[in-house]
Amino acid sequence: MLSEQTKILIVEDAVDLAEMLSTYLRTEGYHVTAVGWGEDAVQAVTDAVPDLITLDINLPDIDGYEVCRRIRDIKRAENVPVIFLTERKSRKNKLAGLELGAVDYITKPFDVKELSLRVKNALRRSQLRTLDNPITGLPEGRLVRERLAEMLTQSEWAVVITGFDGLNDFRDKYGFVAADDVVRAAGIMIGKALEVSGAAAEFLGHAEMAEFLIVTNSERADAIAQNCYLRLETSIPYFYPALVQEPNPDIPASGRLSARAATLKSSGGRISNFKDLRQALTNDMEQYTG
Repeated sequence: MLSEQTKILIVEDAVDLAEMLSTYLRTEGYHVTAVGWGEDAVQAVTDAVPDLITLDINLPDIDGYEVCRRIRDIKRAENVPVIFLTERKSRKNKLAGLELGAVDYITKPFDVKELSLRVKNALRRSQLRTLDNPITGLPEGRLVRERLAEMLTQSEWAVVITGFDGLNDFRDKYGFVAADDVVRAAGIMIGKALEVSGAAAEFLGHAEMAEFLIVTNSERADAIAQNCYLRLETSIPYFYPALVQEPNPDIPASGRLSARAATLKSSGGRISNFKDLRQALTNDMEQYTG
């Protein structure tokens, strides 16, 4: 679900340094995740794309250069800013990192306050570059939060959350390209559902990668949720090419997708700030199941 905090992934196998960086950046207001292995870093980005990555080059399994290459192969993470942290000081090593799209290169030992400033600068440049999801072209992150904040100033509103569950398992079984195709298709189908519901002008953005958020009103919310659910549910077999020609396709349990849609409606000012809204989006939504 939505988070107000900027997410930073620290990839560092030196436990003391990782803990120090994590603690300092959390005091700066960031949501920090730390891993010590390259494979874990790739998996972490696959599961939830961070806003920025600090990446050590010398890791126990695969080096930071290979981690960066594999992250860049993940479509939705191809523009995530990466700051290399390393003891390697040669010009050749710095160029190798920059050629992979790193936005900065900091040699150890370093001043943690300087690192913090470089993180802020990298995030600022990244936010200026794009505020849309690279797969669907729909708004995400700050644009979604700003629209929700505006919504909370109104006396009557409704939110629809819809999309696919199970995308991580699907990606593990069928690969990144197939998973990105699911997200792209979901965005198109939800847009069509809005048109059918007479709500084509409503705000549509990402809550998470395979989870979409629609800002609407109480009168339209149920019809939108129903149309989204039905379109997504009936499309699922088409993401499994071997099953498309079967009259009653039996989708394997491994990598299974499932559609969902849920609504949340304003109720007499009970939800008046972003914190309350986040809690309600997690706990109080009315599920549509067909």
